[in-house]
Amino acid sequence: MANPSDNPADPFKKALAEATKVLADDPELNVSYSVDPSGISGDAMRLPQVSRRMTRQEVLLARGTADALAMYYKYHDNSVHARYAPPGDVARDLYEAMETARCEAMGARDMPGTAGNIDAKIGHDAARRGYDQIREAADAPLAVAAGYLVRHLTTGRDMPAGAQNVMDLWRGFIEEQAGETLENIDDVLADQSAFARLARQLISDLGYGDQLGDDPDELDDENEDENQDEVEEEDDPESTGSDDQDDDQAEADPEQSQEEQQDTSEAQVSMDEMADEEMGEEAELPEGEAPLEPPAPPPVSDADPNYTVYLSDHDEEIAAEDLAEPAELERLRAYLDQQLEPLKGAVSRLANKLQRRLQAQQNRSWEFDLEEGMLDAGRLARVVANPTTPLSFKIEKDTEFRDTVVTLLLDNSGSMRGRPISIAAICADVLARTLERCNVKVEILGFTTRAWKGGQAREAWLNDGRPQQPGRLNDLRHIIYKNADAPWRRTRPNLGLMMKEGLLKENIDGEALEWAHRRSCARREQRKILMVISDGAPVDDSTLSVNPANYLEKHLRDVIAMVEKRKMVELLAIGIGHDVTRYYDRAVTITDVEQLAGAMTEQLAALFDADPRARARVMGIKKAS
Repeated sequence: MANPSDNPADPFKKALAEATKVLADDPELNVSYSVDPSGISGDAMRLPQVSRRMTRQEVLLARGTADALAMYYKYHDNSVHARYAPPGDVARDLYEAMETARCEAMGARDMPGTAGNIDAKIGHDAARRGYDQIREAADAPLAVAAGYLVRHLTTGRDMPAGAQNVMDLWRGFIEEQAGETLENIDDVLADQSAFARLARQLISDLGYGDQLGDDPDELDDENEDENQDEVEEEDDPESTGSDDQDDDQAEADPEQSQEEQQDTSEAQVSMDEMADEEMGEEAELPEGEAPLEPPAPPPVSDADPNYTVYLSDHDEEIAAEDLAEPAELERLRAYLDQQLEPLKGAVSRLANKLQRRLQAQQNRSWEFDLEEGMLDAGRLARVVANPTTPLSFKIEKDTEFRDTVVTLLLDNSGSMRGRPISIAAICADVLARTLERCNVKVEILGFTTRAWKGGQAREAWLNDGRPQQPGRLNDLRHIIYKNADAPWRRTRPNLGLMMKEGLLKENIDGEALEWAHRRSCARREQRKILMVISDGAPVDDSTLSVNPANYLEKHLRDVIAMVEKRKMVELLAIGIGHDVTRYYDRAVTITDVEQLAGAMTEQLAALFDADPRARARVMGIKKAS
């Protein structure tokens, strides 16, 4: 029996990925689906996300994008492209657009079935950019029009409506300026180098020759001439060194040559001595001072100096509002509220329970049976019953309730997709609101990766020849949903981002925990609590495929050990359907996401409990301190 939670789009996505590998002629191509812009990075291809609804528009766009990128992957050579690429912005845009059109036209010739799919993709992009509404050529991008025209001329296919409009607005100008160049386009379509030279000529015809830079072919010719001259000069028997000339002169005039040789020798000795003195001055430093060497780069991880990252340039720490437009965040937040309407009552009741417990500890209290202070009227009955009993006094005192910050670190991996991430989001939201009422600041963070199975870090590793033991090979994405100092009402829509299709990818828990720990330690509050909510062990296929199998898990254990040893932050964890007690000392595992709200509130309440035995019971600590 099929699992009802399976995504009905998965069979289509799997079939499309396999077909794309065949078209691209690379069975090792890594095809993924993402809300990030589609494109190719090394041997990884990103296609548009296909939702569970599988609308006709989504399917057509995915197929068209897959075919277009597969053709580019098959027929495009990066080294040739880079060789002829112009440096100027407009020239570069024209060059890129024409190369893309060339690859798509090659696909239409060799595999006619791709042409219709790519037309659908072009039509979608043109409609999205409003190309059908443009009435003046000045409002239409010239580079896009040139690309459309190249594809039209080489395939003979009419362009979709919006694309046709842009092409027609510029076609007269392009053909007037570069008509003769375009006549030869069919002859060079299959030769990328020849096509690149034609594209550069067309760019010059259109008036952007000043942006082309140096002609790479002419530079090669000059280099060859220089190399040939050097070879001829080395082989020329008439070209002799100074030693040969001196020898000849010595033979012609022995006496003169001997005097000159002596002078030359003395001059040479003098110059050598000067050079030695200069080197000595540089080499002999004051005693105790050694030549300064550049400091070694700091380790990536404070917990494990041996943990390495191949390339961190593309990691990002980003606010949730920067990953989606405000209108989209509001829409996603409304969707989140709608999904969890039945659960909100139970969560709110638990939150109120937590609030009462916290506020009870923040209220004033009394010390009784003192020898001085205010008379305790409630205990006068003892004096009446036994006159020898001394009077009892009481005094009011403030309960020690240290200012506190709570950090919630949420696993945003793909395995949390669906109900787990929805409940985690709403629980974090309600807890933030509750703790804010009790003057406890809350920070909500999330962690995932920017790509499936490796991003630009993996691409750099592939380009560098796949060195052994490269370390982490994916690009991190650490998300700040709510800063500790930001009021809850301003950040409420941000948690809707977790509902965004394609956001949840892979999880590298160790670095995320270390990041959250650093942020928490930098706070001024006296007490710091860090709660991790996760549903599994660290997983990143690109990293684990070329490193030891326990590489990420070992780093997570090392970070946890560091956090618990330093004792600057109180660490606890909740595992959803996954036993996290093997990682964290203070942890609880729940089997159903419906239990998450109760687990979160009970754990936090236990941390604020004044009775260490009560804390131990809830936290699962073997021995109360």
